[in-house]
Amino acid sequence: MKWLKGLLINFQFFTSIPIPIELPMDKDHLEKAIKTFPLLGLIQGGIYAFLFYAVIHWTPFSVLTAALVLWLAGIIITGGIHLDGWMDASDAFFSYRDREKRLEIMKDPRTGAFGVLSIIVLLSTKFFFIYEISQKVQPATFFFIAIIPFFSKMVMGVLLLKVKAAKKEGLGTLFKNASNKRTLFIYPIYVILLFAAAAMLFNQIIVGIIVFTIVSILVLLILTKKVISWFGGMTGDVLGASVEGMELALWMTLWLFHYFAMG
Repeated sequence: MKWLKGLLINFQFFTSIPIPIELPMDKDHLEKAIKTFPLLGLIQGGIYAFLFYAVIHWTPFSVLTAALVLWLAGIIITGGIHLDGWMDASDAFFSYRDREKRLEIMKDPRTGAFGVLSIIVLLSTKFFFIYEISQKVQPATFFFIAIIPFFSKMVMGVLLLKVKAAKKEGLGTLFKNASNKRTLFIYPIYVILLFAAAAMLFNQIIVGIIVFTIVSILVLLILTKKVISWFGGMTGDVLGASVEGMELALWMTLWLFHYFAMG
């Protein structure tokens, strides 16, 4: 029951899907929420893949429409929470100021020019990848779409717990303080189960999961090192920006995979 409540906490915090019940915010339930980050991502990805499949196979609309629906779903279902972090972190990063000033910039509710430009680049690039992928759709495509948020939320959990907090308050610190040394032990089990599921499907999927895992680890290593030098530690905005950056890297990976491994 605590695991379910932890998952529902994630829906309340990280999606626009209404959960009209009051959930406990004690340390135990927040720790279960961290453990279910990847499950939240898998549910989100499953919704994206279903909508994409539905438009392509059950409607007379073009692949451009399918790409647009998938692109919009990623914005609407998350409520843009990670996009907000991307803009704030971009404003801070491209200010080229010291760490303290960057943290102040991220607190500013106003969006600067760099934030606007960065969100345009992010969303347009993501749409490009989705549209290109929609023109080369294969049965395995829908599986890969479903696991992109799975990996990004897993990276979010690792960054949250393994990178020191830049400040003592905020949503990130709230979750971080609820964790313990065993919190992340469940993540490798999720990946093993994912491989087990893939073994019953296509060989392409097993190779794709391996590639996704490698890309996720590489991005995680880069972020773990750079976040401290850029911002002095992790904040909620930096965490949101990391999720968006991770997903963009995986969309690019899936795009390349369609051209060079799924042709």
